[in-house]
Amino acid sequence: MRYQAGQRPGHYESWFLRANHPTTRQAFWIRYTIFSPHGRPEQAIGELWAIRFDEHAGIRAGKSEIPLAACRFGDGGLDVRIGAAALTPGRLEGEVQAPHRLRWDLRYEGGGAPVLFLPEGYYAARLPKAKAVTPRPFVRFSGSLEVDGVSWPIEDWVGSENHNWGSKHTDTYAWGQVVGFDDQPDAFLEVITARLKLGPIWTPPLTILVLRVGREEYRLNTIAQALRARGRWGYFHWDFSSRAPGVAMHGRFEATPGDFVGLTYYNPPGGSHTCLNSKIAACDLTLERTGQPPLLLRTTHRAAFEILTDDKDHGVPMAT
Repeated sequence: MRYQAGQRPGHYESWFLRANHPTTRQAFWIRYTIFSPHGRPEQAIGELWAIRFDEHAGIRAGKSEIPLAACRFGDGGLDVRIGAAALTPGRLEGEVQAPHRLRWDLRYEGGGAPVLFLPEGYYAARLPKAKAVTPRPFVRFSGSLEVDGVSWPIEDWVGSENHNWGSKHTDTYAWGQVVGFDDQPDAFLEVITARLKLGPIWTPPLTILVLRVGREEYRLNTIAQALRARGRWGYFHWDFSSRAPGVAMHGRFEATPGDFVGLTYYNPPGGSHTCLNSKIAACDLTLERTGQPPLLLRTTHRAAFEILTDDKDHGVPMAT
């Protein structure tokens, strides 16, 4: 927990959990957040989000905003309470009411070693202003998710537990994650292409990624690698590539407009961004290593794919 009660610098901090059905194009995403606007700690709130993705029944999303006085955040480990909703190690429960009613009672187990998305020294540095880690990158969920009164059994869905925080959201980005490819179920990928606004100047696209496959981990996430890497996204596809001595990767995320839902993310310095969120995207990745044949990884519908934008002409329905 990075938030300090009453702090005047702006802050957001989120814990989100996501998972996919073992075989079909179904997924869920649940997010517990504290949001504190810069200079106005008395206006801090807790936010609770939930989305159900289903190729046949469509996307259903809901959000609740809770006064901070009704929230509690433990500092001795994962212990998040937003109103009546709770997130503790291996357990999450809660409910949102609008625009759709979603209620969940889920347990999860497993995890693997945490994934540090940034170089370790960056987490204590002032920059970047937004930071992320995946404490449990490979977990299995069981329990129930109720959507508008219809119960969804969750049995052995694979996903991840994630944590991010900062004084400001990244200005614009495409972000993706895969927990298990179709033909390589133990592989994990997390990647982002981002642009930052430093005063009036925009940086070029910066791409960092972490891939785990077998017993190997490839972390192409230094500043030098981010600058050399390539990344370009549009509606609704994203191509990226990066390399280091002895290794090179290139890949693509894509989904249809109907696979996304739009969410409004408040920004601590003021204003907001739009997050276009899908958890049933496709991803193709090619890993090339010196002295080894290329490894081709693919998932048809298990990829998380998000675009953060200020553009209003994306055509995706907004849920919140």
